[in-house]
Amino acid sequence: MIKTKHTKAVDRKWFLIDADGVVLGRLSSEVARILRGKHKSIWSPHIDTGDYVVVVNAEKIRLTGDKANAKGYFIASSRPGSSQTIPLKTMIAKHPTEIIRHAVWGMLPRGALGNHMIRKLKLVVGPDATRYTAQKPEAIPTDKFRVIA
Repeated sequence: MIKTKHTKAVDRKWFLIDADGVVLGRLSSEVARILRGKHKSIWSPHIDTGDYVVVVNAEKIRLTGDKANAKGYFIASSRPGSSQTIPLKTMIAKHPTEIIRHAVWGMLPRGALGNHMIRKLKLVVGPDATRYTAQKPEAIPTDKFRVIA
């Protein structure tokens, strides 16, 4: 009988992605794949085998179509009638990192496992990621998930 081997110790790496001019959905799916650990041979759906991801230039994300005008983020409140929808343009101006976090969060599993994975996502406004230089992040080229148009 063959026994299934599960990993106990996971060595985590740090990756750096520049979001300048990258389409939001393509960036989010790549980040979610790395956070889940699907790029590793030891991946298992019930174990967090993923790595850390630092995304710089979060405010320079690219949107396709008319999403800048049509898309909105629903903010619920505990009081009746006081919930609101914030347009994407306003979110880009005020909280550009939350757009990427929200998109990646939708691609991760629900529950405690997804909560643990989203904590490994670090978002930075601007190109300066000196805060994470001690971890020596490995830069991922964004050419493979850019749309040439």
